[in-house]
Amino acid sequence: MEEFHSVDLLAFGAHPDDVEIGASGILAKHSVAGKRVAICSLTEAELSSNGTVELRREEAKKAGKALGLVGHYNLQLPDRGLTGSPEQLVKMVQVIRQCRPSVILAPYFEDRHPDHVACSKLVNEAIFNAGLKNVQTPGNESHHRIQQLYYYFLNDIAKADIIVDISDVYEKKMDSILAYRSQFQRAEGQVETPINGPSFLSMIQGRDQMWGQMIGVQYGEALVSPRPIKQQLLV
Repeated sequence: MEEFHSVDLLAFGAHPDDVEIGASGILAKHSVAGKRVAICSLTEAELSSNGTVELRREEAKKAGKALGLVGHYNLQLPDRGLTGSPEQLVKMVQVIRQCRPSVILAPYFEDRHPDHVACSKLVNEAIFNAGLKNVQTPGNESHHRIQQLYYYFLNDIAKADIIVDISDVYEKKMDSILAYRSQFQRAEGQVETPINGPSFLSMIQGRDQMWGQMIGVQYGEALVSPRPIKQQLLV
C-alpha cells in the first residue's frame, strides 16, 4: 500500500475524476489557503469505455497539480465491484487513519451511477470504523475521528447545506476536469458516453453558476451535511 500523508481535507471518489467534477473548486480553494488536501479514488475505473488505466493515472497526476494536492491516492478496488467487504473497508480505514483529516468529502448518496452511491456508503462506514479503537488495521494505525463529513454532487442535486464560493479558483477546477481528456473530450474512435458530449461540461458550469447565484457570487460548489453544522469553515 502506498504511503499516505497527513491532510486537513480528504475527498473520496469511486473513480479518478469524480472529485474533480463535484468538489475540485473546494479543494483548490483550501489548497490556496494553505491547507493540505488530497483525493483518494477507490478504483482505477478500469471498466471505463474510453482511455486506459495508465492514461487515467497520468491524467490524475495532471489534475492534482492543477489543484495543488499533496496526493491523489488510489486503492485499486474493483470497478463496479465496491461490495463493502471487510477487506475493502479496512483499506479505507487505513487511509483515514494515516491521513488523519479533519474533514472528509464523499459523493452524494443519490446518483445515477451505482459506484458513486456505493462509495458514499463505504466512506460513511469507513469513517465509523476508523474511530473505533478496537478495529485493527495492517499497519496498526491508531484510531481517528474526523470533525465533519460532507457530501458533494456528481450527477444529481438536492438542497444544499453549504455553498462555497469558488469563483477565484474556477479556472483551477476546469483545468483539473479537462486534465481527463480521455473522459471529457471525445476523440476519433472513442465511444460516446454521458460525460464526453458538450452538454455535460455545460451542465457542470451551469450548476456551479446556479449555486453561485444563490450566494451572490459567480461560481459555487454545494455540499450536504448528514448532521447539524457548527461552523461554515470546512477546516
